[in-house]
Amino acid sequence: MTTDFSQDAIATRAIHAGQEPDPMTGAVVPPIYMTSTFKQPHVGQPVNGYDYSRSINPTRNVFDEQLAAIEGAKHALAFSSGLAAIDVLLRSVLKPGDRVMLGNDVYGGTYRLLSKVFVPWGVNITTVDVSDLAAVNKALNSESFALIWIETPSNPLLAVTDIAATAAIAHEHGMTVVVDNTFASPALQHPLELGADVVAYSTTKYIGGHSDVVGGALVLNDDELAEKFAFLQNSAGAVPSPFDSWIQIRGLKTLPLRMQRHSENALAIARHLEELKNKGEGIEQVWYPGLESHPGHDIAARQMHGGFGGMISVQLSGGKAAALKFAESTRLFTLAESLGGVESLIEHPAAMTHASVSGTSNEVPDNLVRISVGIEDVNDLIADLDQALAAATK
Repeated sequence: MTTDFSQDAIATRAIHAGQEPDPMTGAVVPPIYMTSTFKQPHVGQPVNGYDYSRSINPTRNVFDEQLAAIEGAKHALAFSSGLAAIDVLLRSVLKPGDRVMLGNDVYGGTYRLLSKVFVPWGVNITTVDVSDLAAVNKALNSESFALIWIETPSNPLLAVTDIAATAAIAHEHGMTVVVDNTFASPALQHPLELGADVVAYSTTKYIGGHSDVVGGALVLNDDELAEKFAFLQNSAGAVPSPFDSWIQIRGLKTLPLRMQRHSENALAIARHLEELKNKGEGIEQVWYPGLESHPGHDIAARQMHGGFGGMISVQLSGGKAAALKFAESTRLFTLAESLGGVESLIEHPAAMTHASVSGTSNEVPDNLVRISVGIEDVNDLIADLDQALAAATK
């Protein structure tokens, strides 16, 4: 019998939900079921529904249950990547002729998938500053939309959208509300409680947390929509392997603890960088929702709990050349795409993660550097950024 952890805190759910000891051996950690198929005692009568691992696998089920529990949701479905999850979501919800309201600051891969795959299929997109309720209302008065896509905090400019207020307006117009919660993670923000219909994740990032696995997930409460997702997930087959699922199970167990450290480190670094900006030492702008100077700080403080995440973006006064030099001069921050691992990363979005939005309304400033703050000693991280900034402003 599965134990109910719904009344326990997030940190407890992350460790215990779905983690029933193995009934055969008593193993505390559920085993990895590295099998493609399962023996059936009779024709068409699989044991507990297990017939083929594309369709169903015990290790993936454990991760789904664990993620749903930490989110406080009825359903979670794991995928082989974040974009695979988004693809299934969009194909399940949209049809040719529909229009998507897309935030004007989103992950480049999301924009590429919509503009290069779904637009040719007949789906239309309109980019809107979804952090601005007036802009959302203006768009709704001029066009009809099937879905609104929200990232909060957004990637890479860390704009903050009021999920509850935006979802209420969108639902009045019959729209499906999707929140990409990758930057916040389910440890800090629960969009379903704020009115979202579906939450999307790249589990590669904070949920996996160690830069050693690629994955994605959809989390929701709607039974009918979950059934559609599961059907297309099985039909198209973009599922994680049992081993990938197990790696993410392990990562998710420490998510609340890691997010606390990510957030503490990032806030200290953001404050330090803002001090340098105020002194005129090579920084034009610091974007971090934990700073009181951030335009979305009050909303973030209301809808995020326990911290503001580990992502910071910085614009250099010296333009693109300074941004590139800064990103290439760190010792502890590794120059690499992705984010959310225990190690600190740094990258130039315009040339790396967001190159696909070049020349569009979602184009990223070329003096912007995105920083994924890890869980190393914060003083070491600050010293590394200081020396990199000095190199960039010579």
